[in-house]
Amino acid sequence: MHLKFRILLLSIILTSSLVLLTVSGCARSAPVKPAQKASTRSPSPSPKAINAADLTKLRWIEGSWRGTGDEQSPFYERYKFENPSTLVVETLADETLSKVTDVSRFELKDGHFGSGTNESGSVATALDDNSITFEPLGKGNSFRFQRESDNSWTAILNWTDKAGAPKERIYHMVRLAPPKQ
Repeated sequence: MHLKFRILLLSIILTSSLVLLTVSGCARSAPVKPAQKASTRSPSPSPKAINAADLTKLRWIEGSWRGTGDEQSPFYERYKFENPSTLVVETLADETLSKVTDVSRFELKDGHFGSGTNESGSVATALDDNSITFEPLGKGNSFRFQRESDNSWTAILNWTDKAGAPKERIYHMVRLAPPKQ
């Protein structure tokens, strides 16, 4: 009987050891090689092929706008097509619309419409009669300009915070009357 007890004890120890080795082996992951790290980065955006005629769909955005959003003081911007392939966005100091504090340019180049370059740029990935969507070329946020009516539209910004959580901010834009001369 003593021998049966020893065999039983030995088989329990061996079975437990095998289970433990199997579990710890599955929980362990192989070290990530540099080539694997690069493949985990977010993919490059797929730019939409756009021509100057397509950009006429975006003419609704031309004008001066007052923007508001959560925890955001009102801000003022002017959108205008400088030519058939360049949209200029001016940030204005206040509701008088008299002082430009910043200028951004969205340009059509090689069939793609966007702003900035490389890590700080964005490119259009969708365009229709009522909206345009931009994705970042590097770090940054995606954003969509969505027409609500002739006199209002919404800017929707999406990004991932440092903890990896998705975030969204929405700005409501209302058309301002042209300044009186």
